[in-house]
Order: sequence, then structure tokens, then C-alpha cells
Amino acid sequence: MLDQEQVAEPVVRRRNPLVTGLLVVIAVPFVVLVLLRLLGIDGNRYTAAALALVPYATVGGLLLGVVALVLRRWKTGALVLLLAGALVLTLLPRMSADEQPAVNGRPLKVMAANLYFSQADPATVVRLVRDNGVEVLTLLELSPQGEAALEKAGLFTLLPHRVSKAAAAGAGSAVVSKYPLTEAPLAGPSALKQPGARVEFGDGTGVEIVAVHPLPPVESMDDWRTTLKGLPKPTGDLPVRILAGDFNATLDHEVFRDVLDGGYADAADERGMGLSATWPEGLFPPPVTLDHILVDDRVAVRDFKVFELPNGDHSAVYAELTVPV
Repeated sequence: MLDQEQVAEPVVRRRNPLVTGLLVVIAVPFVVLVLLRLLGIDGNRYTAAALALVPYATVGGLLLGVVALVLRRWKTGALVLLLAGALVLTLLPRMSADEQPAVNGRPLKVMAANLYFSQADPATVVRLVRDNGVEVLTLLELSPQGEAALEKAGLFTLLPHRVSKAAAAGAGSAVVSKYPLTEAPLAGPSALKQPGARVEFGDGTGVEIVAVHPLPPVESMDDWRTTLKGLPKPTGDLPVRILAGDFNATLDHEVFRDVLDGGYADAADERGMGLSATWPEGLFPPPVTLDHILVDDRVAVRDFKVFELPNGDHSAVYAELTVPV
């Protein structure tokens, strides 16, 4: 018979409550962010800013979940990985190209450029227009001085028609075109101006376009939400509509998805480039996708590109389209 001293007692490993507490503290804001995203709640200026970082939060959540499982915090790890997986499902469609509608129409090349209070290099803007055959361009954060610099660089030789709302301190916008323009009050009011215009192709056909630019939500949540809600919806008739500019919003913002649900498609998302960052040009804060070209669902998106703008803080976005006419 074995002595009691010879009987091996099971070893019970105590979990460090500090480690558990630290994991929970890190997990809570992640869980809140996921719930806001999945429930479609933009919230206030702080949560709206956080929602722009959902792609980064997804990667962080996957890492956190794995770390929690390695540390044998099973419930915490499983919950975090489950929620991170739900975010992955919202991101995957942005990385694959969608089938485009069969369109009997004409090609159109569109670009949108935020000029960073007209500090972006005007020569680069002109080069991008020339090299890519841009036919319609929206300019954001445009001042009268910036407009004059673009004219001196030769932009209005390439695109001679414009509807301009240039404003002091770069608080204005413009639509510039190869084709004649007719100004149209398509969008609601905005502190940063949002000119709209009908682009006349010369054969009785055309498209309508808005230079989109709400204030960022961190400056004015009300203006951001109201301006995006005031964007025009496509109509069942022609001409089709295009919204191009700096939306200060990503596909993870509910108010932006509402615009899409009104009958638009995001050109980057259509080409599998929905995670292409457009702001800022540097690495801090983490780059996010704020600039978009939205097209009527009847428009086919053939190509999408992002171009750097020296001395600017946003990248320009470019799309090749086939529009029904």
C-alpha cells in the first residue's frame, strides 16, 4: 500500500487575475466598436472616428483573441475571435471585384482631388489629368489662389469648363470638365460648398455630378451627417448621377452606407480596392479610405486608381466608367 506522501497531488495552476483583467480592459472597447459597426450606430464624434479604423481593429481583434487563447482565457478569446470574424465578413467583399452591369453607353474618366487647402502641387494635378485622360474632375478645399495656380499650370486648357465655388482658406469646391457644364443645385447645403453640375456631352446626353465634401465628424457631427444625408439619390431616368470627392467617411459608417443604399455603388469597392487608403499621406494617424467616387448602380466601373498628391494630405481617386446615355 502506498503512503499518502507517495500519492501525487494534482497541480492546480492559478490564473493571474491581473492578466485576466488586462485582457478584459483591452477587449471591452473592441467589443463596443464591433457592436457599433454591426448595429449601424455612428454615435458621436469619437465613435465615428473610431469606426474609420475598423480594418485595423479587425487585425487587432484577431491577435487579441489568439493571445487570450494562448493564455487559456477561453471565454475571452472565443468571444473576441467571434466578433473579429464578424468584422472580417464585412471587409472581405471590399477585396474582390464585382461583376459589372452590361451597359450600352459611353466611356467616362472621372477624378476627385482634395487639394489640402490648395497646397497640393498644381503641376501634379495637371499631369494626372493629362496622363489619364481625365474628362471630369472635382476639386475639394479649393481657394481662389489655388484656382489661379491651377490655371497657371494649365488645368483649364485641358478642362476648359468649370462650376467653381472656390472660397477663402480653401473652404470651397469645383467641378471641372472637358465638356460644357450647366450648374445644378443637386446637393443640400454644406459648410465646405458642394457644387453640382450637368455634364453635357454635346449630343443631347450627359451625366450629373456633385463635388462632395462634408465637414469631418470630429469637427461637426451634425454637419457631417446632414450633408451626407442631403446628397441626391439617383433617379430612374437619365442622366445618371455621380458623387465624387472627400466624404470624410468610410464603408464602416452607417450614414455613408445609407448613401450607397440609395442606389449608388462605390467605384473602389466595385473593383476590389475598397480598402485603398486615401488619407493621410503619412503613417499617422493610420491611413483610412475617405475619398470616393460613387456611381449610379447602372454605371459599369472598368478601373479604379489612387494617386499621390505632393504637398497634399489626401490622395486623388480616379475611375474609368461606362455610363448609359
